[in-house]
Amino acid sequence: MDKDQKNGTSILAESAQKVLELLGEEVKTISVERVVLGLFFTGVSLSDGSGGICFTPIKMIPDAVCCPSSAKAMPNSGRMRGKPAVELLDDLDSENPLKKTIAIAGLNALTERCWRRGLMNEFELIMDADPLDDVEIPAGSFTVIVGALLPYIKMLKKNQLDYAILELDPRTLREEELPHFVPVERQSDVIPKANFLLITGTTLLTDSLEAILALCKPSAEVIVVGPTASIHPQALFERGATRLGGIRVSDADGLLDILCEGGSGYHFYGKFAHKSVIRCKKSS
Repeated sequence: MDKDQKNGTSILAESAQKVLELLGEEVKTISVERVVLGLFFTGVSLSDGSGGICFTPIKMIPDAVCCPSSAKAMPNSGRMRGKPAVELLDDLDSENPLKKTIAIAGLNALTERCWRRGLMNEFELIMDADPLDDVEIPAGSFTVIVGALLPYIKMLKKNQLDYAILELDPRTLREEELPHFVPVERQSDVIPKANFLLITGTTLLTDSLEAILALCKPSAEVIVVGPTASIHPQALFERGATRLGGIRVSDADGLLDILCEGGSGYHFYGKFAHKSVIRCKKSS
């Protein structure tokens, strides 16, 4: 399907529909076991042992500074255990950032269920890998990084490659990186020129990923990366993404224990969750 035909529909909604189709009636038997709103990531574990996480958008909830406003931001606290997992998906289009975050974590947990059930065989899965492991970015190419993806910025700087950084908050960048900073309002000036795009999965939270993918030229290598981007991948591939770098949760309880203590990827990678790369299988 041409990515222009997908305009007006949501990647998250399509990914959720794919998961529901794969799980069928089985999804009605799965409930929420635990929800943790961590400092860096939000996690959901399900009654079947599956787990999923999503970036916690702290900067998107400026009103949550006192008890009354926080209660308004997260009105279901204390009442989520035992809730049907499928009901979490109702908030994928919520304007409340916390509800949407939990919904994406829930979608990622249900996607993990699909992997465990062997329902995603049309995709190539590489475990304990980074999406750039077998990608060579040659001299003379132009790369656009969407989000402060620091390890990739460091790699581009080390290899003296040409790049631009699209980021909502330039304060996350170092002084030597600021000449490469491009305001998001100017994304149409740089994205169509890019040979490579490295896009943070948090663009799913900000509803900006569809517009970014629509600007990419067909020949570009387009990589969406981060734990948030562990959704069913078909909607992303149909819009031009060439590979995803997400995670697979191996121990949901252990992972959520780390998150509730303020842990980040440095604390759970390789222990309770593993980096993964997803690609479409090549036609034989």
